[in-house]
Amino acid sequence: MNVAIAGYGIEGEANYRYWRDKGAQVTIVDESPKPARPLPDGAEFVHGERIFKQLHDFDLVVRTASLPPHHIKTEGRVWSSTNEFFAECPAPIIGVTGTKGKGTTCSLVASILQEAGWNVHLVGNIGIPALSVLPNITPEDVVVYELSSFQLWDLHKSPHVAVVLMIEPDHLDVHADFEDYVRAKMNIRRNQKANDVCFYHPSNPWSEKIAKSSVLGDAERYDARDENGVYAEIGNFYVHGDYICATDELQLPGKFNIENACAAISAARVFTVDTNAIARGIRAFTGLPHRLKLVREVNGVKYYDDSIATTPGSAIAALKSFSEPKVIILGGSAKGATYDEVVDVCKKTDTKVIAIGETGKQIAKLCREQGVEVHEPEASMTHIVAKAYAVAKPGSVVLLSPASASFDMFRGYVDRGEQFISMVELLND
Repeated sequence: MNVAIAGYGIEGEANYRYWRDKGAQVTIVDESPKPARPLPDGAEFVHGERIFKQLHDFDLVVRTASLPPHHIKTEGRVWSSTNEFFAECPAPIIGVTGTKGKGTTCSLVASILQEAGWNVHLVGNIGIPALSVLPNITPEDVVVYELSSFQLWDLHKSPHVAVVLMIEPDHLDVHADFEDYVRAKMNIRRNQKANDVCFYHPSNPWSEKIAKSSVLGDAERYDARDENGVYAEIGNFYVHGDYICATDELQLPGKFNIENACAAISAARVFTVDTNAIARGIRAFTGLPHRLKLVREVNGVKYYDDSIATTPGSAIAALKSFSEPKVIILGGSAKGATYDEVVDVCKKTDTKVIAIGETGKQIAKLCREQGVEVHEPEASMTHIVAKAYAVAKPGSVVLLSPASASFDMFRGYVDRGEQFISMVELLND
């Protein structure tokens, strides 16, 4: 079989090894002459500005997640590592999608199931290429797969358990429009069978639309007391009215994380109803890097790294997680979002704004129009953190929750978060 690996980053690297080990004739194809990852010794490599539209001599073209299927022209089959994994995985799959909270929810599911004695494989958009662990999976295991819209775009098979978190506009720089984004997300549910199940956000209409895109399999809301499933009330988690544990056992701030925990418990209960294991799993998870994590407190000001917050809704959720006075760092590279709502929340909560990056000019303009205090420091994390340090008063919170992507100033959200942490660590008490 003649296989093209279209796009060569971390996932492309795993794709190359997988099909090479299957005995295929593999060619790496990328628009850039210098792909994101070093090329393997002896690998066949073809590059060019329009190369993805010229792949006619291949039996199979394996696209990297962010490469839209319709951007590929071939006489062979367009495929993905996600499709291959779903076709070949011997274990049941819990798939989680949404605009924010996917990684946290997946990690909570994994923590609960591990406490219940399951061998769990956590893969996908969370940063672990699924095909790299496929050879280690047995039918007795459970897979928890974080699924972005890019991975769901052309998925042919849905997971046994689908979780649909809050949906809001995102990746509109890649998707044709919001409807295209939602249609991609629907593949998590569309091909479920009668014995499959879907849990969806209790109040988000787009999550409900996705959940109801199939009539097969059960679909129920999480954190909805009236549906008698898993919900949070008066500081406790419950299932069918029975106590699980206190919500403050969850070591993550914000109401949205309580919702994420309800989603995770709902999914995990398909495989374990041991409430003690569920409670232990909730307690054991301390959060993922760059997701509303406390860096340190300096002179009475707490600094939180929420660099993963690349949408306005994520930033709004972070703002609503704290009652203290706030300074928020907003801006970065554009993904087609608008910032009116997040600036409006800043006004209502008397939050000061540090506007940065490509979208910072737009955000600063909105702030001035709304009477929100805004500062525009020089374009380096040193100056950004220094400005936040100067503006914040004792008893307040500084949030790096940018509501934008990061590629204008940084290599990615991880780089942005790590630079923020480094600068905060250098602040003097």
